[in-house]
Order: sequence, then C-alpha cells, then structure tokens
Amino acid sequence: MYVVFGQESDAQKRIVIDVGHGGKDSGAIGINSIQEKDVVLDIALEILKLNAQSEKPLDIYLTRYSDTLISLKDRTKLARGLKADLFISLHCNHSYNPNARGVEVYVADIESKYLDDSTWLAFQLQAALNKELGFESRGVKFANYQVLRESIDYCSSILLESGFLSNWDESEYYQNRTSFEALALVIFQILRKIFNSYERIED
Repeated sequence: MYVVFGQESDAQKRIVIDVGHGGKDSGAIGINSIQEKDVVLDIALEILKLNAQSEKPLDIYLTRYSDTLISLKDRTKLARGLKADLFISLHCNHSYNPNARGVEVYVADIESKYLDDSTWLAFQLQAALNKELGFESRGVKFANYQVLRESIDYCSSILLESGFLSNWDESEYYQNRTSFEALALVIFQILRKIFNSYERIED
C-alpha cells in the first residue's frame, strides 16, 4: 500500500473542501427543484459540525461557507495558499437520462507525484459510499477538470459527484436532512481513516 498523505510525518494534515458552485451558479437543478449548490453546502457544513464535535478535530477549511460564488482559480489558490495536503471538491451530477444514478469520483488525468494517493482515496471513498449508504458505484474516472488540474501538482486532489439530481430517487434522497448527515459522516470517516486520526472504519 502507498504511504498515504505523508503518514510518515506527525504533523497535522490540512484539508480543503471545495464546495461546488454557489451564488448565481446553482449547478445542477434536480427534478424537484433542489439545487446542487445548496446540497453540497449542506454536506460540507455537516462535515464541519462533525469535525467540531470530534475529540481530535482535523484541520479543515471550506472554499465557501455560504451561498457565494467563488471562481475556480480562487478555489485552488486557497488550497495552495493554505498548503493543503488534500483538496476534495463536492458536487452532484445531472443527466438527460433520468435513470442515471450513482456516485463517481474523479482524479486529474495528468501525471503527478500525488496521483497515486489521489486515486487510492477515490476508490476508498467510492467503496464507502456504496457499502455504508448503498450508492451505486459508477467508477473512479480521470478528467481534466480545472480544480483538479490546478491542485494535483501540490496536493492530493479528488472531485466527488455524489448522485444524480436528475434521478428521482437520488434527488428525493437529498430532501431529507438525515441524508446530508449520513453522507457527511461517511466522508468524514474516510478523512479520519486516511489521516490515521482515530480507529479505522470496519472493513
């Protein structure tokens, strides 16, 4: 197994959670009018809440904490300025096929010393969302998204598409507050797992 995210160091690792879209950019709009920008913000804020309640909180920052529009360049600039060890971008998916469903995790499609760690994390996250919440796994994919392209050279970086708002079941899933809490908990547990901050999730 890889030496993941500098585990040879005792220094606390810094995580930047990129909360997709915001402001006038709603992102995907669900069939029940739910907006991607609101879904991912709720997930991110729930992760912060879990972290604040933890005995050993992680060093987590968000690219936005409210309904504001932040440029893609400023999102990665923040991660670089904070010397982040991990950049994870939160999104929801959309398709013209109403039957499309499941989660996808993306990694940059360029060579980097952080590519192996990023790919390992992508598989870990996708497997956990399938096991713990029953989300269909659509695969770990490689893409040239700007936030990945501009962050992969200086830290591990992934982009999560957490379900299709164009799918009735998955759009309805996000109408329930407990769904945000459950998804945030899985993501938070994975972050804790990879940084070895406390007990591992049961395999």
